Amino acid sequence: MNARDRTPADLLRSALAADPARPLITYYDDATGERVELSVATFANWVAKTANLIQDHLSAEPGERIALLLPAHWQTAVWLVACSSVGVVAELDGDPAAADHVVAGAGRLDDGLACSGERLALSLAPLGRRFTTPPDGYQDYAVEVPTHGDRFTPYVPVDPDSPALVVGGTELTGAALVERAREEAGRLGLTAGSRLLSELPYDSWAGVAAGLYAPLAAGASVVLCRNSDQLAPGSMEKRVESERITGRAV
Repeated sequence: MNARDRTPADLLRSALAADPARPLITYYDDATGERVELSVATFANWVAKTANLIQDHLSAEPGERIALLLPAHWQTAVWLVACSSVGVVAELDGDPAAADHVVAGAGRLDDGLACSGERLALSLAPLGRRFTTPPDGYQDYAVEVPTHGDRFTPYVPVDPDSPALVVGGTELTGAALVERAREEAGRLGLTAGSRLLSELPYDSWAGVAAGLYAPLAAGASVVLCRNSDQLAPGSMEKRVESERITGRAV
């Protein structure tokens, strides 16, 4: 963590400089048995490709709004930091009819059709697989994102005092988001090397803070668990031990 960081993209750059090989997000979907672990470097690569897609493929400009109709998922985390890298506003569960663009996961595709701008669909299948057939009215993110570059530079410098995130009805600037992430990291007892397990959805500040921003700000990592209610008795305790969990957000 660098005291000069004022946007989520700054936090990621500092994490890369400190230790690119350390785990940042470990994702479990207990409905499918999926486990994906992303190091800081791998996460940053996904963010760069996605930010280039936002800037060049969607032609999104700073201040435009992207409705993210997505659950707590490692690809949602990628989109959140990619949006802030470009300077567009990420609206979690935002109104697609009022957004400039929409990114929808399987299960929210009908909702996203209300957006008159560009629409991207995520299968949310293990390993980010493509749809067998692209959904009507959408481009498949998994098809589009690999063609974009591994390095990203915004055409316009991002203003930390401009809106960056809308979640649970609250709008935050990049600078406010970073400050609140640091505060939340302190509240959760996170320090460099901590391993936080989060079962919280991305529908509130508490959920996205525990599931992404606070660990990123603290130099910690998150084990993000979705559909954990489908685990067999005793399985979560084994996960806590095997993943060397130091704290939980449930």
